[in-house]
This record gives sequence, C-alpha cells and structure tokens, in this order.
Amino acid sequence: MEEFSIQTIVNGRYLIRKPLQTGSELLIAGFHGYGQTAEDELALLASIPGSETCTLCSIEALHPFYTPKGDPGACWMTSRQRETRIEENVRYVEAVIERVLYSGIKLVFHGFSQGTGMACRAALSGKHRASGVMLLGGDIPPELELRDRMGKVHIARGSRDPIYREENFKKDCSRLHDAGVDHVSCTFSGGHEAASEYLESAGVFIETIFQSCS
Repeated sequence: MEEFSIQTIVNGRYLIRKPLQTGSELLIAGFHGYGQTAEDELALLASIPGSETCTLCSIEALHPFYTPKGDPGACWMTSRQRETRIEENVRYVEAVIERVLYSGIKLVFHGFSQGTGMACRAALSGKHRASGVMLLGGDIPPELELRDRMGKVHIARGSRDPIYREENFKKDCSRLHDAGVDHVSCTFSGGHEAASEYLESAGVFIETIFQSCS
C-alpha cells in the first residue's frame, strides 16, 4: 500500500460579535474544545466581564463530526498527519485574523480544552502578534518553544477537572515561568468548564491587557 496526500480547498467557519459598547480596542479570537462549535466558544467569550467592549471572533475547527448525542461538533486534529494538520490550522487562523484585524486593535487568543493548543500555536507560529493568550482547561503543546511572543498569559484550571489534571497544569505554569513569559495562573472551584470564578479572573485579565495597550 502507498499513501499519498493531495491539497484541496476546504471552507472554514467563524463567528463575529461586534462590540456592544464602546471601550477597549481588543479583538479576542477564540478556539473551542473537542466536539464543540463556534457558537459554544462565542458564548463563553461573551460571558467574560468586559467582553462587551471587545470584538469577539470564534473560529470553528475544520474537521466536523457528529457527537455521541447526535449533535454537530468539530475537532482541531487527531494524531494522524498531525504536523500537516497543525500547519493547515495555523494558515486557516491566519486567514481569519487577516480579515477581522484592523489597525490599532490589539489581539488576544483564547482557547478552551483542545482549543488551548490552537491558541498557543496561533500566538507562537502565526503572523499576527498577540498581546495576550488565555488558556482554560487544556495543555500547552509540549513541542512548542515558549517565548514573549505570547504576550501575557492567563492559564486556568478547575480544581475538579478530570481532563486537564493538576500535574499538567503545574507543569505548564512551570514552563511559562522558566521561559520568562509573563503569566497569571487561576485555579477555581469547578470541573472541565468555565465557572463564574474563572470568568471573573478572565475579566480582570482582559482589563489588564487593555490598560497595558492604552
């Protein structure tokens, strides 16, 4: 058996919510978790205090499927052709950001669960420099070389999260510290979700980014 690859055109999907109030010049680009959709991530971003003054962009993964409940969902990649999928995803995100980013606006990446890997890769491998990266309930990809191109990082975990375990969270925090990346860690009471305590901490982080960019 011989295996081949062929390049084709696939349409990606993203959602935009314009600022509901005047205020910060921030674009928050979000990446959902495994089996979720762009609507799920947009709802999460919109729940963060202060996000009403931001432009929100929720980017949906290129690989759709039906979840066990029969609902549409998507994932960013599997272990098969991993490096190829990473390259495709980074190019895809660059194309979306190219459309929605405008002069004078600052960029923040947000990732939940499987989406944390994409948030990190977009910041470290993409063309568009971020002022901040927000990571909730997911690992920082081990192969990435962390550096200040991530901007300031907000990294968070629910105390009862069975997927993003405490040892992984501590390891990621240590990696950020050792790399000299400015970061804030948040452990909140909850599971693999965005609890109210997380949203409050994320809102404070967004305000910090806005003030540093003013």
